[in-house]
Amino acid sequence: MKKQILLAAATMMIAGSAMAQNFTEVLQKNFTAYDTTQNQQRKLEASNKLNLIAKKFDKEWLGSYYAAYAKVGLTYNEQEAAKKDAYLDEAQTFIDDAVALLGKDNDETHVVKAMIANARIGVDPKNRWQKYGKVFDENLDKAKELNPENPRIYLLRGISKFYTPKMFGGGKKAALPYFEKSETIFAAHPETDIVKPYWGRETTAYFINMTKVEEKE
Repeated sequence: MKKQILLAAATMMIAGSAMAQNFTEVLQKNFTAYDTTQNQQRKLEASNKLNLIAKKFDKEWLGSYYAAYAKVGLTYNEQEAAKKDAYLDEAQTFIDDAVALLGKDNDETHVVKAMIANARIGVDPKNRWQKYGKVFDENLDKAKELNPENPRIYLLRGISKFYTPKMFGGGKKAALPYFEKSETIFAAHPETDIVKPYWGRETTAYFINMTKVEEKE
């Protein structure tokens, strides 16, 4: 009887391990497909697959986290305001699910919430900057309190500064220190483990190059 109990326990442990492995493998595959293409249709297809992963593995916060991240990214190459807001509504639902599964926010969920807020501003800057600018700042401040070594905090700060007019304290030169801070942290953490979000490295390099192009000019 004792042997049967031990065998059953071992079987459950193996099954649980296989399921976790399957989750991370399928998540890694579809996240990579999403994050390594600039083609909007391919991004949409990969995003939809991430949605399905989040729903299938509905006890894993990372599934919902990456689904939310992907929805925000779809807005960047979308021209229709209504579609952008629809994607952001979905992103908000997924990140809320991630927080619920965690039982609280962590630095990464705050970063995605800041992304959503910034994308909301992008839909209608004139009428939204005041409301969502506050949400953006609050979430990045909270993320920094939890983990000041999260490079995505400084990446998002830099992007915000990059697109803010110089007369309001923005511009490329004002953004550069944030991008450099992000780059330094990324350099110290070269890992690309899907269970530890690592996105943003190439975006940081892109914006650093953009700021230095202006300096040469």
